[in-house]
Amino acid sequence: MNPFKRLTGIVAPLDRSNVDTDAIIPKQFLKSIKRTGFGPNLFDEWRYLDRGEPGVDCSSRPLNPDFVLNDARYQGAQILLARDNFGCGSSREHAPWALDDYGFRVIIAPSFADIFFNNCFKNGLLPIVLPNETVDKLFQEATGEQALELTVDLETQTIALPNGEDISFEVDEFRKHCLRNGLDDIELTLQHVDAINAYEARRKQTAPWLFTQ
Repeated sequence: MNPFKRLTGIVAPLDRSNVDTDAIIPKQFLKSIKRTGFGPNLFDEWRYLDRGEPGVDCSSRPLNPDFVLNDARYQGAQILLARDNFGCGSSREHAPWALDDYGFRVIIAPSFADIFFNNCFKNGLLPIVLPNETVDKLFQEATGEQALELTVDLETQTIALPNGEDISFEVDEFRKHCLRNGLDDIELTLQHVDAINAYEARRKQTAPWLFTQ
C-alpha cells in the first residue's frame, strides 16, 4: 500500500448525496480481484453516455459533458469532494480500488458509509469528515472558474487553502499510523512474521499430528 503523508492536489467537486458503491463502480466490473484497472470505469454510468462492459476500451467511448470528471478544470484531480453518506450501498472493496486507480488519494465529505470508510483506510485512501458548512464553503471555492487546489497534511491533520487558511480534521491514531507507513492488514501481520514462525515451530513440536498429511 502506498504511504500517505502530504498531498497537494486539485479538487473534483461531486455535488451529490448518497453516492452508493454501485455508482462508484458498477456491478459488471466486479469480476476481477486484481485491485487495479478499475480507474477507467469509475462512476461509469455517469461518466459515459453508453453502457460500459468489462474489457471495453474506454478511450473511444462517448463522454457525458455534464459530469464533473469530464470537465477540463478537474483533470488530474486527486481530491474528491462529496456530500453526505458517500459510499453507501453494498460493501464492495472495488469502490476504493476504483477511486485509487483513477488517482484519488483523499475524499472529503460530511459523512461516509461505515464499511466504505473503513475500506478506504485499508487501501491507502484518506476519507476526511468535515462539517456541512465547511464542505459548502469548499464547494463554492471548487466550482469557480479556476480549479481549487488544496494541501492535505496527515501529520498535522490540516487542509491548507490557497488563501492561507487551515482546516483541521480528525483521524484515528492507529489508522493514521497505517496510512503514514503504507500498512494494510497483510503488511501489519507480516511485521510479526518472526513470532508467527516461532509459534508454528513450537506447535510442530507440541502437536505434530496437526501437520501430518
